[in-house]
Amino acid sequence: MSVRQHRDHSKGLKARCAIVTLSDTRTPDTDISGHKIRELLTTDGHGVAQYDLIPDNPDRLRALLNQLLDNPEIDAIITNGGTGVSPRDQTIPIIEATLDVTLPGFGELFRMQSFHEIGSAAMLSRATGGIARNKLLFALPGSPAAVELGMKQLLLPEIPHLLGQLRK
Repeated sequence: MSVRQHRDHSKGLKARCAIVTLSDTRTPDTDISGHKIRELLTTDGHGVAQYDLIPDNPDRLRALLNQLLDNPEIDAIITNGGTGVSPRDQTIPIIEATLDVTLPGFGELFRMQSFHEIGSAAMLSRATGGIARNKLLFALPGSPAAVELGMKQLLLPEIPHLLGQLRK
């Protein structure tokens, strides 16, 4: 089947999503990136089953991911924050250890798209994603511009296609 045929076959599939913001400084009221992810998902017809804002803490993230991955009401988990290179940025090692199947193209394409917007600073992002326990799991940077880029250019166009593949 061609990519177009796969997309046509999966057209209309909608995900029930969890949004996880990792930040030591944001609150639910100031979490612009988390709100942007919700807005973009719902505008595209996907549901948001859960939203969490937790500190950049590996143990908290690991526990929350396990809870979300065990929840049959969730098809996809999208995190934002903690993807940089500072000592507090611990999201990526936890996500990578959780993934059963990595999709390296997601991070590669994200950095390529980012490069066109912010130049060489794009290499500082460790955005990643893949499949964990038959669910989509993606980690985006915490900046609103990065969230918008990742969602509009990469995730929203492919969520139905990915769901179609997982539900075979």
